[in-house]
Amino acid sequence: MDNRTRRDSGLAYIADSQVMEEMKRCRRLLQEMNTADQTDFGRIAQIVRELFGKSEGAFINPPFYCDYGSHIEVGRNFYANYNCTILDVARVRIGDNCLLGPGVSIYTAGHPLHPDTRNAGYEYGREVIIGDNVWIGGSTVICPGVRIGDNAVIGAGSVVTHDLPAWSVAAGNPCRVIRTVTEADRRKLFKDEEIDEEAWEEVVKRGYGGTD
Repeated sequence: MDNRTRRDSGLAYIADSQVMEEMKRCRRLLQEMNTADQTDFGRIAQIVRELFGKSEGAFINPPFYCDYGSHIEVGRNFYANYNCTILDVARVRIGDNCLLGPGVSIYTAGHPLHPDTRNAGYEYGREVIIGDNVWIGGSTVICPGVRIGDNAVIGAGSVVTHDLPAWSVAAGNPCRVIRTVTEADRRKLFKDEEIDEEAWEEVVKRGYGGTD
């Protein structure tokens, strides 16, 4: 079994010359994205489409870094702010309408615990799955194998080592659930502040006002 097959099967693998060829394609696209005219939004979006395995209307504010790109699948309206990193040794599946704050890192890659085994050159990957409508605050780290449910919000600077349920507000190192997103949060803006009436009217007009 070659190392690409081992990697994609979730087995221990070595990043040999065949694996590196796949990474070279990714690095060429990243080089173009990260040095492009930052006002050429159309070209940046086009590179994202070429880079990712699946994307629908995705946009990234460069610089951005990943290992392959082709192992990343994002839904509609994905947005990543500046300086995000996705180590996509294994699949990274992200749902619709997800936001990554600046400096967010998603890791699927891991190495053996024992130094002798690690020094032999083997590594592995574990899939990360993120649901729809998830907002991940800046400088958060998502560790290998984590699953995050729909509509979750993760506070800035968190380190997510375990699965998080849908509709949860979570933060910390290690990241823990603080509370649940409820209907009472619909008009919340910042802490206890509410969105202003003019903006709320537009929210309702666009069909996001709930049943009130």
